[in-house]
Amino acid sequence: MTVSDTTATAALPQADGTTAPAHFTMTEDEIRAKFPTRLRGYDLFRKMNSPRHIVAPMVDQSELAWRILSRNHGAELCYTPMFHAKFFGDANPKYRNEHWVVMAEEEKESGKDRPVVVQFCANDPDTLLRAARFVVGDADAVDLNLGCPQHIAKRGHYGSFLMEEWELVSRLIRKLHENLEIPVTAKIRVFPEVEKTVAYAKMVEAAGAQIITVHGRLREQKGHKTGLADWTKIKAVKEAVSVPVFANGNILYYEDIQRCIDETGVDGVMSAETNLYNPAIFSGKILPTWQMAEEYLSICDSVPTNASYIRGHLFKLFRYSLPIHVDLRKQLADARSMAEYWQFVRDIKARLIRDAEAAEAATGNAFDPDNYEVNEFGYRVYPHWICQPALRFEHDKDHSKSKRLLNEAQGESKTSTETRDNNENDAEEETECKRQKVAVA
Repeated sequence: MTVSDTTATAALPQADGTTAPAHFTMTEDEIRAKFPTRLRGYDLFRKMNSPRHIVAPMVDQSELAWRILSRNHGAELCYTPMFHAKFFGDANPKYRNEHWVVMAEEEKESGKDRPVVVQFCANDPDTLLRAARFVVGDADAVDLNLGCPQHIAKRGHYGSFLMEEWELVSRLIRKLHENLEIPVTAKIRVFPEVEKTVAYAKMVEAAGAQIITVHGRLREQKGHKTGLADWTKIKAVKEAVSVPVFANGNILYYEDIQRCIDETGVDGVMSAETNLYNPAIFSGKILPTWQMAEEYLSICDSVPTNASYIRGHLFKLFRYSLPIHVDLRKQLADARSMAEYWQFVRDIKARLIRDAEAAEAATGNAFDPDNYEVNEFGYRVYPHWICQPALRFEHDKDHSKSKRLLNEAQGESKTSTETRDNNENDAEEETECKRQKVAVA
């Protein structure tokens, strides 16, 4: 079903006199009667304490331990990693038990992981509903991923690769809206045209989404083609719908949060990759990487966490230090136990403290987070041992720096000499590429 197929056979009359699609099997009044206590729109938003600082759903990265760390530093709402509805709802609980880690029963009342939204990818309404029912009682809402731009999403027929199938998107959301005990929300990407983006968001709202998150980038904006998010399209969506809207994209520093709210009018701001490199982004604090690593590992000591998740987080936290202390790359890549992760953090912490002391001795000044320089492109210049956003060149066709470090440390990276040679262009081209340096925020 394509965009032109959005007008399905009429089934129910609407309050405005129009007819609803055939998959709208209940009126809004009937849905309210079926779920009299289920919250909608701004009632849901207020019940979640009107969150302005939101951690994005990130595959294998917004797990329970990371959500707790982020909440310790200002996050007010967290999304789980994206779960595959087909596997999550399977009768065999293996996938579900491995990926959906919740607080122990005796700790649930602590609120350490609430409010929380569980995100699923799906392309079949019944499969989505079956999976979503497993998280009722432990989640405040269920989110439908309509934004993933990766090739695996294209192969699996989900995420942003449903953007042309409006009726299917509507059926997925409506299925939950008519049958699930907790609210449904959605995270979308934008189209090149603002009018089409607004129409898409209004369709998502009409189907039953109670909060809409808008990632202000096109589906094609990913990897080395990431580019900047378009806040004007987010603003247009906010002005067109009546449910709360969260913005995603272009958040590098704490000050960007309020700037985004001021420019778009959104109700909250979501951070994805910047949160991974600076989990204190929502606090406004500028903290050393080792402090964040130690706090994270302390949480992992008491919260079951996949070893690969821990390793990935540490590579990101120390992104700017590992190219300097290259001998520690393999130590981290080979780590498999908590004891080994702790030893790595102790080792790199000792090095970074020495680096900080040497810098202070050389300049006569200790690092002052309120007194920073900016480079010629307007980005802040922080020492490598300070948490900071990940900046990269659009023309860099390799994987992310953290992934490259891991591959090199494991001896799995392929020779990139040709790639580097191809990038050694004249000064004019290099200058133009530098102007395109962006963060995947």
